[in-house]
Amino acid sequence: MPELPEVETIARGVHELLRGDRIVQAWFSSHREPFKTPPARQTRGLEGRTILAVERIGKHIVCALGSAGDEDILVKKPEAQWIVHLGMTGRLLVTIPDGPVAAHTHARLSMASGKELRFVDPRRFGRLEFRDVRRGAGFNAPGDEPLKIGAEQFAALFHGRKLAIKAALLNQSLLAGVGNIYADESLFRAGIRPRRRAGSLTRAELERLRLALREVLEHAIRLGGSSVSDYVDAEGVRGFFQLEHCVYLRTGLACRICQTPIRRILVAGRGTHYCPKCQR
Repeated sequence: MPELPEVETIARGVHELLRGDRIVQAWFSSHREPFKTPPARQTRGLEGRTILAVERIGKHIVCALGSAGDEDILVKKPEAQWIVHLGMTGRLLVTIPDGPVAAHTHARLSMASGKELRFVDPRRFGRLEFRDVRRGAGFNAPGDEPLKIGAEQFAALFHGRKLAIKAALLNQSLLAGVGNIYADESLFRAGIRPRRRAGSLTRAELERLRLALREVLEHAIRLGGSSVSDYVDAEGVRGFFQLEHCVYLRTGLACRICQTPIRRILVAGRGTHYCPKCQR
């Protein structure tokens, strides 16, 4: 599943390519799984809208939409949102209308510029939602933003918690956007074993973890994310951070720091990778 760096990379790409563009026509497939909002309602809500901005909120891509003819998109207040969750295998691609249409394409938004925004999802675990924010609340992630959270607030998230720190990092109601890859990589850089009870970590350890998490996420964003499966950015380009993984999917390989073989265990049902010497 695409995690924070991958979703951030895609959101930035779509923002750069389509900000200020207008949706002329919306098409959706007949499969019901990807649609949190019925396709007919999405079509009515999207057509004629101007894309004011595209941002990541947690693991979701949120397109802020204004009415047709909005010229000053810097100050225009959004009237609606189109919310994309990529699921396990989803892709959000900006292309040209004549480009080959991939199998499992579930949405095609034709833009006034001649570009096309497509949602492709072979396993159909992704979700597409339309919200009219004039009539209800806009989308917000349930947990804190890991790139912005401060030391006190981060430490408070884990105070007294008995679950493993790896499981706590994956809890989206605590931190929005952190997934398996970046939990493993951050714990390695902080020198913390994934099965450590979250509430047992000292303030110094938690601060190391907070800084390691931010460093790993920001570096992964700079490298376009990790392409370990289906992930590509908004233009179909693979990321490069997987080349710098220290533990994730490196079971049995030598630790890049101490040469000890990397181990794989299960934590909260998720494959978890760590170095038994570097992490305590």
